[in-house]
Amino acid sequence: MKLILVRHGETSWNAERRVQGGDSDIALDDTGLEQAKRLAVFLKDENIAAVVSSPLQRATATAEAIARQHQLTVEVAEGLREIRVGELEGVSVANLTTTFSQFLVEWWQRGGAGKSPNGETLVQLQQRAWQVIADLLEKPPLVTANPGHGVEPKVVIVSHYFVILAIVLKALDLPLDCFTKFKVDPGGVSILEIQDYGPRLLTFNDTSY
Repeated sequence: MKLILVRHGETSWNAERRVQGGDSDIALDDTGLEQAKRLAVFLKDENIAAVVSSPLQRATATAEAIARQHQLTVEVAEGLREIRVGELEGVSVANLTTTFSQFLVEWWQRGGAGKSPNGETLVQLQQRAWQVIADLLEKPPLVTANPGHGVEPKVVIVSHYFVILAIVLKALDLPLDCFTKFKVDPGGVSILEIQDYGPRLLTFNDTSY
């Protein structure tokens, strides 16, 4: 199976560099809507069997643009919601002394299983996000479109910065503190191939479209 991991398009909070966690349901801005359209065209020739999205509207709007090209209905998975950051929701990144990724990792390292105030841990995020992937691997969707182009299922997962990194790190058996080594841009496309011999990262954060 190939997993096409897509970060949602830009929102006004992305542009303003504000912390945008799982309790902020912010819509795509004009740039984000254009990114969603370009993503849909970029992926239109892929033999996609399913499109699965976070329940937050910035993700579902991106997912729906992609799904329309394949006459598919977006499946919503709560496990793909962005990490809940509690009291840090909406805070300007400029007010942090480090990147938000580094802040979360350092918080987690200090407490072993620490979390942001009234938020959730990186471990909790990774567990729920990977459960969505595990369910797909256990029961892959059927390939119905363009059967002559191959039968390997390709599933689009539309989610968020930390969710995508959590899935990639889990697939590659990398530790959680590697969050600080990667960056995923709004609209970034990453592709994981998962076969019997194990997962491979084929593409990371492609915004060439």
